[in-house]
Amino acid sequence: MNLAGKRIGIGLTGSHHTFKQVFVQLEKLMREQAEVIPIVSYTVQNTDTKFGKATDHIDELERITGNKVIKTIPEAEPLGPKSPLDCMVIAPLTGNSLSKMANAQTDNPVLMAAKSTLRNQNPVLLGVTTNDALGLNGTNLMKLMNSKNIYFIPFGQDDPYNKPNSVSAKLDYLVDSVKAALNDQQLQPIIIPYTAENMLK
Repeated sequence: MNLAGKRIGIGLTGSHHTFKQVFVQLEKLMREQAEVIPIVSYTVQNTDTKFGKATDHIDELERITGNKVIKTIPEAEPLGPKSPLDCMVIAPLTGNSLSKMANAQTDNPVLMAAKSTLRNQNPVLLGVTTNDALGLNGTNLMKLMNSKNIYFIPFGQDDPYNKPNSVSAKLDYLVDSVKAALNDQQLQPIIIPYTAENMLK
């Protein structure tokens, strides 16, 4: 799959510790000559953490992609009818946004971009990073896994002994997952060992 000229939306929600990993994947998308449209949740654009300042993350997204970050729901809505995306990626996708998406709540720009893309029956690719994917959020995860035009970056338990309900997408597979989703395919296997150290002993 050639990504040259493909419009790929990249939505970030508030799993701040994964942002640097996402930025590496954005660089790869740019080398594939995709047009990358960055979108951030309100949490991402307003919250400073030990992993960096919000303004620095916004600046880095714009530096890598060459596009202004979409920060509001009105800015994201035209990604449906007027400026459609070929694929919308949400990575990282927090448990909070996972729950909202599974229950059709659209209260931030990233979720609006996903809704707009699904409206066009184009793929939405999810990179789940949440401590409760195998807990109370499990029903929402399974609901989305059984939904049309929704695909997943392969994921695994990132800390199964200390946080048994936690799941993180293996973001190294982001580009391959985009290519698969554009072919209406789920990159397999979906569930993988997150690291060799975390495999069963």
